[in-house]
Amino acid sequence: MAAAVVLGAASVAQAGDFVRADCRLVVKPTEAITFDTDEHLRWYKRFWTGTCDHLSFCFSGSPNWNDIVGKLLAKGGPAEQPVLLPKACRLGQLIGLEWAKDKQVQKISTKDLRRFNAMLEAAGDPLKGVEAVEARARAMTAQSPR
Repeated sequence: MAAAVVLGAASVAQAGDFVRADCRLVVKPTEAITFDTDEHLRWYKRFWTGTCDHLSFCFSGSPNWNDIVGKLLAKGGPAEQPVLLPKACRLGQLIGLEWAKDKQVQKISTKDLRRFNAMLEAAGDPLKGVEAVEARARAMTAQSPR
C-alpha cells in the first residue's frame, strides 16, 4: 500500500500541466485534489487532454475538455470570455473528477459526456449551454453551486 501512495504522489506532483493554462488559474490545483487511485488521476488527465496514459479500454483523442473550452471561447467571442472561461473550466473539473472515478461508483458516464457535448454544441449561446450542462451535472452529482 505504501508503494501505491508514493506512486500516486509522484504522478500528482506533475499532473497540473495537463489542464489548460488559463483554466489552471480558476480551478482547484490538481496537486490539491485527492484522487481515489492513480488510475482515477490518469482518467482525469484523459478527460482534459485525450491522452490515455496506459489506461485499459481507453480511446485517445477528442473530445477532450481542453479542446471543448477552446471551442466554447471561440463561439462566445472576446466579450463573453471573462465570464465564460471560469465557468467552463470549473465545469470541466466538476465533470472530469466524477467521470474519472471507477465505473462502479461514478455518477457521470461516457454516455453523459456525449449528451453534455451535444448540449454545448447545440446551444446558441455558449454561456447558457455551460450553465445548462452545469445544472445537469450538479443534479447528477448532488453538488450545490459555489
